[in-house]
Amino acid sequence: MSHSSLRIGLTGGIASGKSAAARHFMALGVPLINADQVARDIVAPGEPCLAAIAETFGQNMLLPDGNLNRPALRALVFADADARGKLEAITHPEIGRRIRAWLAAQKSPYVILESPLLLETRQHEWVNRVLVIDVPEALQIERAVARDGVPVEQAKAILAAQMPRALRQSRADDIITNNKDLAVLQAAVEQLHTQYLALATQPSQWRPHAER
Repeated sequence: MSHSSLRIGLTGGIASGKSAAARHFMALGVPLINADQVARDIVAPGEPCLAAIAETFGQNMLLPDGNLNRPALRALVFADADARGKLEAITHPEIGRRIRAWLAAQKSPYVILESPLLLETRQHEWVNRVLVIDVPEALQIERAVARDGVPVEQAKAILAAQMPRALRQSRADDIITNNKDLAVLQAAVEQLHTQYLALATQPSQWRPHAER
């Protein structure tokens, strides 16, 4: 591999605890980029992607203050697969460009790309290992309802739209089962942190996750 940092992809389904795991990795000093935050950054006022969205879908996709009208855009792309494809053609290349540029600039022993769509997109090709935060589906639904205040049926629908749990598990290099409390999750993160620091000293062992 030509890059200087071991790259870990962090993912998981809804309410799996991937954000809690990400926060603990960062508390341990690990540089991390969040793909969802990048997706928000590229549609900020003044960004070319926001102008392209307004040009493609209409000025009603902008709020009076110039920000993206997220509810309007969400309603449009959920109802229209063609519109969703056009939106992804606008946003995905720029998201990818920014993530890859950030990864290339890092000098730490290892870094993390946190992304809910790591395995559904090409993002897994940019990392050396994939870490899945896994949780039983019944517990996912319970946590999503408690955290987001959504009805059970809506939580089930979101879960059904995501990659099946067994498939996500099969594509992981490392799995943390997050079915206990935060302290247990953090202890598991710390154990992997030690392993990743050791692996980071052996670049000959790295290879793109896509080759697995």
